[in-house]
Amino acid sequence: MKARSVQLKAATKPTRRERTPSAAATSRVGAKRIRLPHAERKEQILNQAAQFFAEYGLTGQTRELAAACGISQRLLYRFFPNKAALLAEVYKHEILGAFDDAWFTQLADRSRPMTERLIDFYNGYLDHVMTRHWLRLFLYLSLAQGEMAPHYIAAIITRLLETIVDEAAAEQGLMVPTDPALKREIGWTLHGALSHLAIRRRIYQAANDYPERATVALTVRGFIAGLPAMLDGLADVSKAAHDTSIY
Repeated sequence: MKARSVQLKAATKPTRRERTPSAAATSRVGAKRIRLPHAERKEQILNQAAQFFAEYGLTGQTRELAAACGISQRLLYRFFPNKAALLAEVYKHEILGAFDDAWFTQLADRSRPMTERLIDFYNGYLDHVMTRHWLRLFLYLSLAQGEMAPHYIAAIITRLLETIVDEAAAEQGLMVPTDPALKREIGWTLHGALSHLAIRRRIYQAANDYPERATVALTVRGFIAGLPAMLDGLADVSKAAHDTSIY
């Protein structure tokens, strides 16, 4: 009887090939990475890195980033040799890449009123560039990588400020200052106000029920209306700046 029991157990015991895979083996199969073309995998890493650093800051470890991407850290370094190279690509892809160069053409379109051009531009700029994600990433990069904010200003904002002042002054028949630094400061009175509007609402989360687009229109109209006063007073400002007489 005992012998027969042993035989039955042996007969019902699954062979090695028939056994159900262990939990560990199942996990390994489930975690198997999908092979992607090189360009597609790089794009995936950049998108995930931008989200990762925007939420956790630049102190986040590449090991954690690789896990979030579903890849090994070793594979991550095949695409980006070090963290600095990855951050440089994130800056190029997410910060510079968010700006639409077509906006420059639209701002220079003198068939439309300048107020209308500026309102359309800043609505688009706040919607597509100055998002919570973009602002957090830009602030983290600016604090950790000292050269990135100046580079962004030099690459995009300088031209933007000068275009705004040139076009707004031309429409009103006003003379613009010959000093580029002064021209840019005039442009900052508008751009700085609307950039800070985005920071207040997306980063500070300052409660304000007044519609954002109405605030953009209000700020633009204030800039256009005040431009003659700013430019008319430049002669006095310049004279005072260069006056070396002693009273």
